[in-house]
Amino acid sequence: MSDAGLDPDDIPGCKIKPGTKQVGPKLRLGAKVLRMRRGLLFGAIVIFCFAPLAKSAQKDMTNPGSWSGIIINSGCTLDQAFAEAEACTKSVPGGPLSFYDDTTRQIFALDPQKAAVGHLGDAVTVHGTLEGDTLHLASLEMLASIGLAVGQKAPAFSALDQFGHQQSLGTLKGPKGTALLFFRSADW
Repeated sequence: MSDAGLDPDDIPGCKIKPGTKQVGPKLRLGAKVLRMRRGLLFGAIVIFCFAPLAKSAQKDMTNPGSWSGIIINSGCTLDQAFAEAEACTKSVPGGPLSFYDDTTRQIFALDPQKAAVGHLGDAVTVHGTLEGDTLHLASLEMLASIGLAVGQKAPAFSALDQFGHQQSLGTLKGPKGTALLFFRSADW
């Protein structure tokens, strides 16, 4: 559609409104419509030109944090790591070590390797920064235990059950106590 507009004769039932400029047989579009078109065009240009730049900048950002998981050899696949395959914890002479985050089911390269040497197959918490698929280690500590010790009181919590009702330790507790199982690594 050109800025000159539409031919009113081509549109059934169309009448030229009073005060509308007409150039020859064409109806000139209003200034408001033209501004809207220019705004949309400018917005589309901004999105298509700058979106790739924003994405590449986001990819290069480092994200500090801590992750818990297992030190594995770099030859281990994601499916093997998830299945806790023996092949993942076999020593590969000269092979680099990787980190398997069993919460997010992701494998990360480790840099520097020195901190992970001697921990193949160990459950650890790593602290550092994530850049792409590489964890830049600041520190590594052995994961002492997962879950509560026998007899330890559960912390306060609340969550939705399978029916969408809010549950807490108080709502679940029976006259003889409560047996509660949290399973964080389910593959639904």
